[in-house]
Amino acid sequence: MKVVLAKSSGFCMGVKRAVDTAKSVYGKGVYILGEIIHNETVVDDIKKLGTTVINSIDEIDSGTLIIRSHGVGKAVLDKLEEKGVNVINCTCPFVIKTQKIIEDYYSKGFKIVITGEKNHPEVIGLNGWCDNQAIIIDENYQEIDFQNDEKVCIVSQTTYSVEKFEKILEFFSKKTLKTLEIFKTICYTTRERQEEAEILSKTCDAMVVVGGKNSSNTKKLMSICQGNCKNVYFITSPDELDYKKFINFNSVGIVAGASTPNEQSMEVFLNMSTEVKSSNAMEEALNAIDEQKFRRGQRITATISAANDDGLQVYLVNTKKEIALPKDEIDCDNYDKAVYAAKVGEEIEVMIVGLNPVTLSEKAIKAQKEEEEIVAKIKDGEVFTVTVTGSNKGGLVAKLGSYDVFVPSSQIRIGFVKDLEKYVGKQLRLKAEKVESNGRRKQIVGSQRVILEAEKAERDAAREAKEEAFFSSINAGDVVTGKVVRFAAFGAFVEVNEFDCLAPLSDLSWTNAKTPAEVLEIGKEYEFKVLKCERETKRVSLGYKQLQPKPWQLAADKYAIGETVKGKVVRIVSFGAFVEIEKGIDGLVHVSQISHEWLENPTSVLKEGEEVEAKILDMDVEKERMTLSIKALTPAPEGVQKPRREKKEEVEGEEKVERKPRRERKPEVNDDEPREWNEGGLGGVSLGDLLKKD
Repeated sequence: MKVVLAKSSGFCMGVKRAVDTAKSVYGKGVYILGEIIHNETVVDDIKKLGTTVINSIDEIDSGTLIIRSHGVGKAVLDKLEEKGVNVINCTCPFVIKTQKIIEDYYSKGFKIVITGEKNHPEVIGLNGWCDNQAIIIDENYQEIDFQNDEKVCIVSQTTYSVEKFEKILEFFSKKTLKTLEIFKTICYTTRERQEEAEILSKTCDAMVVVGGKNSSNTKKLMSICQGNCKNVYFITSPDELDYKKFINFNSVGIVAGASTPNEQSMEVFLNMSTEVKSSNAMEEALNAIDEQKFRRGQRITATISAANDDGLQVYLVNTKKEIALPKDEIDCDNYDKAVYAAKVGEEIEVMIVGLNPVTLSEKAIKAQKEEEEIVAKIKDGEVFTVTVTGSNKGGLVAKLGSYDVFVPSSQIRIGFVKDLEKYVGKQLRLKAEKVESNGRRKQIVGSQRVILEAEKAERDAAREAKEEAFFSSINAGDVVTGKVVRFAAFGAFVEVNEFDCLAPLSDLSWTNAKTPAEVLEIGKEYEFKVLKCERETKRVSLGYKQLQPKPWQLAADKYAIGETVKGKVVRIVSFGAFVEIEKGIDGLVHVSQISHEWLENPTSVLKEGEEVEAKILDMDVEKERMTLSIKALTPAPEGVQKPRREKKEEVEGEEKVERKPRRERKPEVNDDEPREWNEGGLGGVSLGDLLKKD
């Protein structure tokens, strides 16, 4: 014979928590409102500890009161607070969740409907969260009319029949309600027990249901089994069962209510297995009650059962384990016990981060989700950054969360990398070439080279487009505005529409500047004339002086004949000296206008670099010529005569040619008007001056 014990046997988490509390807090002055659970054996054990069971809070005015897992109405809790009674609320987290739904939707004007047994303690307590205005429905659901209610909220007793609840929902879904909110608040352990009872009762020859006679969920298990199996036995204690009756059955299933201690269902199982002398009874027993196997990194749903200073207590779904979730592993900025106490009954997702004992973390899930989102983006081609932690013969290695990252040598940069060690500790920007996540192996093969190549191609394309646009909009002769960006010995680099152009030194000034800094300032903008524009060589030459007036163009406004000017001797020749009046404007002082005395050579009087004053005798702006006189600014001494020139002989070949001496001119004393020698085509005096008499 095969004996099968349902995996969901034993206390549910809410009942276990309440029983454990009652066994740890007991004695004189401790009370329990109603039976802690629907199990006579457990209730008797708690009474033996000295705890008093009461049926109404009117029976006490002080002390400590344990609220059982069924919960109570809001008014009851308020009254206990007024009395100053110390309350230990062991209401099942799933019941608390339902209470909050009722309170919330009742405050929003919804009509509350509770599916369940009208006189069940849990249903009575739930009704107390909507001022006892809820409609309780069970078998009578077809008689209810909500045509006058615009908003209806339906919840269920946590231990209600899943089958019945589904029928009720199907019925009301066909009603023409304007707003219908449905919450399936049946506890998952209740659903699992009922599902297991459904399966076992259909496959086994006999069924044994263990539980309290007053237990609602046990009665539902009994009803399910009777609907599928002819041989169903309902017992409250293992001693009530005659095991010999089961010898002739091929298979026997055992189910237990949520209020039934695990030891009772196990005792039934072991006794039956012994009676039929099953060789593998103990192995089956262990397999039947074996808890869910955990693995590190597994994500599982948990229900908050309590909040304390150190963190939360949570029940793991599909197990009977209540495990601590430390506050450091809770996904919140600042842990607040009061905030989480209000969340008792809510489900959260946690990760198994340690085994033996099992340890949990909520933050680990957040980190894993963030990593999964990042990896998903990386798979789609998003660039990511890592810090190189080491190198090997093939390339560089790094970490990204739980993933190992490998960068082959050929993918580090454009070109060959000889020394890999210099990259250790540095950051790389990568794109994934391959992402692998098989079991424990998680690896990303990345490349920085593809990023650099793409960026280079983008820069080249942008530069070419910019150059094309630039050369399409500029021509020789155009006047443009440019910003001086840097100097060189041969000129200045000027940025015009983000393109570098050259302004040669020779085209910066009409006065032959020696450095660009004499004319321009870095960082300033000026107007330039485009001198050359070579699209093929990508070169543009600019001129600055071409937009500036030449010094001689301004000379007519600045200087006049007869005016005295100052200047510096810049060059001396045999027929005179050139004097720089200003940059770009020179004047000639003929040798005859240097001194009243006859000079054989101007160097006998003047030196280069010497500053002198002179009078403007003549000026031709178009030809850029100015004739100056130094002697015109000094009085002529009396009796000065010009020396006679000696006769010179010229020899051409072997023939001697003798020239006749020139007619001697009388020196003119007290001549106020300046005169020039007409020598070498450099100007001369007028005919009137030559004929002037003494």
